[in-house]
Amino acid sequence: MEQTSIILTVYFDGQFFIGLFERVLHEKLSVARYVFGAEPTEIDIYEIVLNKLVNLKFSPTVECKQRNLPKKNPKVMQRKVKETLAEHGIGTKAQQAVQALIEQRKIDRKVASKQKKEEITSIRFEQRQLRKKEKHKGR
Repeated sequence: MEQTSIILTVYFDGQFFIGLFERVLHEKLSVARYVFGAEPTEIDIYEIVLNKLVNLKFSPTVECKQRNLPKKNPKVMQRKVKETLAEHGIGTKAQQAVQALIEQRKIDRKVASKQKKEEITSIRFEQRQLRKKEKHKGR
């Protein structure tokens, strides 16, 4: 029985996200490349697979043997994807820079509010001490 398979690999080449389609048909491999530009969402990938896959220009075929890919548990694969996303971060470099700026502002705001609280508590403490001294003087 002849098997036909298409494998999509999305990778970042330093400037753009690129989708690499590998099609194996009758033990012949052909490849097509699609440039996404910004980081593609699942919706973008589904749209390309459903609507633009037939219009992609695949390379001339090359003899190859059919790869037997082991079937993997989808939950395990999803867990691995989440781990790699957690390591590398989500989004483009600009989005990551904005996220880092937000995190820095959050830290600065916490430090500033902590200092303000400490100043207020120290002022209140001094005021209490002055009131105690006033009472002891008998005024």
